[in-house]
Amino acid sequence: MCLPNNSIAHNFLIQLRKEDLLPELKSKLAKGVYAASLTPLNDQLEIDHVRLAHHCHWLLEHGCTGILLMGTTGEANSFSIAERMVALDAVIESGIPAQKLLVGTGCCAVPDTILLSQHALSHNVAGLVMLPPFYYKNANDAGLFDAFDQIIHGVNDDRLKIYLYHFPQMSAVPFSFSLIEKLLATFPDQIAGIKDSSGEWENMKLLATTFPNFQVFAGSERFLAGIKEVGGAGCISATVNVSCRDAAFLFQETQKNRIEELQNKLNKLRLIIEKYPMIPTLKQVMYQQNAEPGWLNMRPPHIALTKQEVSMLTNELAAINFPNDYIQRVE
Repeated sequence: MCLPNNSIAHNFLIQLRKEDLLPELKSKLAKGVYAASLTPLNDQLEIDHVRLAHHCHWLLEHGCTGILLMGTTGEANSFSIAERMVALDAVIESGIPAQKLLVGTGCCAVPDTILLSQHALSHNVAGLVMLPPFYYKNANDAGLFDAFDQIIHGVNDDRLKIYLYHFPQMSAVPFSFSLIEKLLATFPDQIAGIKDSSGEWENMKLLATTFPNFQVFAGSERFLAGIKEVGGAGCISATVNVSCRDAAFLFQETQKNRIEELQNKLNKLRLIIEKYPMIPTLKQVMYQQNAEPGWLNMRPPHIALTKQEVSMLTNELAAINFPNDYIQRVE
C-alpha cells in the first residue's frame, strides 16, 4: 500500500463527513492486557502494512485483550501524520476489530493531534492514548490543560475517550496529580484513563484508588498483579509483544499463589529485555522467532543491537527457557 504522503491528510479532511462523527454510546475500555505493538518496516524503512496486520492478528490470538498502535514501542514519532493514518487504515482493512484497538495520537502540534484523533475515531477505535505536547519542557499545568481543552473541543466527537500517556522519562512532560484531577473535573466524559509508564508504583496506586471511574493501565506487566489488586484496568506494555500469553493468564487468574508465580515469570523476561534498548531488542526477539529479516528494520535514531548484545541477550533468554515457556497460542 503506497499513497502520496502529501495528499492523504488533505483528502481525509475533505472526505470527513458529519455523519462519520455521530455520537455513540460510550463504554469503558475492556480491562486486561494490551500490547504496545511494534511496527515492522520494509527494507526502504517504510511501514510494512502486511506484516503489521499479521502481527496484530498474532497478538490477539496469543491472549491480548487489545492492541495499542503507534505508541512509543511502535516508533510513532518517527512517522509522518500520513503514514500513521495509512497504517491504521491497513490494520482495520485486515479484519482487526476497531474496538480492539487503541491508537496513539499525541503530537507536539495540537492540530496534528486533532487530525490523528478524528481519523482514528472515524474508524470507531476503542480509545486514544495521548502524549502531552512534549517539545517545550517548561510547560506548566495551565498550559497543558489549555492544550487538552483545545484538543477536546477541536476533535468534537462524543466517542472521544482519551487515555493520558504519562511517560516522563521519554516525554519529560509529566501529568501531575492536580492536572489529572482538573481534567477529570472538567472533561469527565472525555478523560477516560491513563497509561502510566513512569515505573512509579505509588503513583499508579494513588490514581487507581482515588479516581474510581478513571482507568489506570500500568505501562509494564511488572505491575500487572499489583494494578489488578487495587482495581486498576490492566497493562499496556511493550514487552507484551512477547509475553502476552502469560500476562493474559495472570490477569484472568484468581489464585494468589498462581498470580505470584506468573508475575515472577513475567518479571524475569521483562528485566532481561530492559537491560538493552527496548525497541531494537524486541525487534531482535521477533526476528529470532519468525526468521523474517524485516523485523530488524528501524528508523533512525534506533539502530540494531550489536553482535555482542545479541549473543548476551540470546543466552539470557535461553536461561529462562524463552520462547518455549512463554509463547503459545491461547485458545
